[in-house]
Amino acid sequence: MLEVYWGLLLTGMLFALVTVLFGDLLGGALHGMFDWMSGDMLHALQPMVLFSGITVLGGAGILLTKYTAFTAGMVLGLSLLAAVFLCVLIYLLYIKPMANTEQSLGFSMEELVGRIGEVTVPIPSAGSGEVVLRIGGGLTNQIAESYDGSEIPWGKRVVTVEVISGVLMVTALDTDEPGLEP
Repeated sequence: MLEVYWGLLLTGMLFALVTVLFGDLLGGALHGMFDWMSGDMLHALQPMVLFSGITVLGGAGILLTKYTAFTAGMVLGLSLLAAVFLCVLIYLLYIKPMANTEQSLGFSMEELVGRIGEVTVPIPSAGSGEVVLRIGGGLTNQIAESYDGSEIPWGKRVVTVEVISGVLMVTALDTDEPGLEP
């Protein structure tokens, strides 16, 4: 049984080493492989939690086998308890708080469709200009063209109709209508 515990400990240590050395590379290569773990029921079964449990199970098994007079069943039971306890601690004290604080400043260009912005560089009828839009807690400047082919002067409020090849197609917003002011 001692060989099994050593195997578990070495597997966990190898996973930790590979994760530290090649984590970003493997994350890109294996993207989506563990998507089945992202569901609500299996959210706690993150690879970090599972491999930490395997490592603790192996380490505790080795220590209890060598330094106690417990039977093999008692060693296995206590090792499992230690592994489960540590897995719960890792999930509650590290994984869950990190997931709750994970925010991104990035956005998709498609998120800009329907957003209201203001022209900062006039948009000619057949060319490009620039608009500024509020996204998240900040502002973003984007290249824009007129959706309907009309000129749009500086300072005019516009709405994004669609995005084509990274360029916002905008149309002037008629702010005389009630309810359109933000």
